[in-house]
Amino acid sequence: MRVVAGRLGGRRLASPPAGADVRPTADRVREAIFSILGDIEGARVLDLFCGTGALGIEALSRGAAPITLVDTDTEPAQRNAADLGIEEECEIVRADALRWLERSDATFDLVFCDPPYRLADRLEGTLESLIAPRLAEGGRLILETSAREPLDLALPKLDERRYGAILVRIHAPTEAEDA
Repeated sequence: MRVVAGRLGGRRLASPPAGADVRPTADRVREAIFSILGDIEGARVLDLFCGTGALGIEALSRGAAPITLVDTDTEPAQRNAADLGIEEECEIVRADALRWLERSDATFDLVFCDPPYRLADRLEGTLESLIAPRLAEGGRLILETSAREPLDLALPKLDERRYGAILVRIHAPTEAEDA
């Protein structure tokens, strides 16, 4: 697994050990997501259920700053930040993503959300109500779920793409509400 593009492009990311409860976003899916997003220079980024931090780190490599990585197990993300020498550019938070969203008042231009598939059905209503207030004006939510059992949010959808067993949806609630 590698950073696809930007200033860290080509650098290796540590993968979780076999059997770990972490499912990193594949390089080709990250490349496709960032191709859809376009220029993200200076974007404030939140990577929920970050795992290895691959999505947030990819955003940082492409010019986003600052990035916040949230997960109950931050060791994989911390290891990658340290290996890449970007610890000072990352806020790594060990917390339950939903509880963190409840307590936070920060807003973000991009929110990456890739929850464990086994939690998807329990997150639908709660996740939607907690993420929408965290999006800055013009902000976008990038949601990665199982294509078989997608996490359906009522937030306005800009785009949807399927990559094998993965479904990526891009929501832009503030843009749709302002229109």
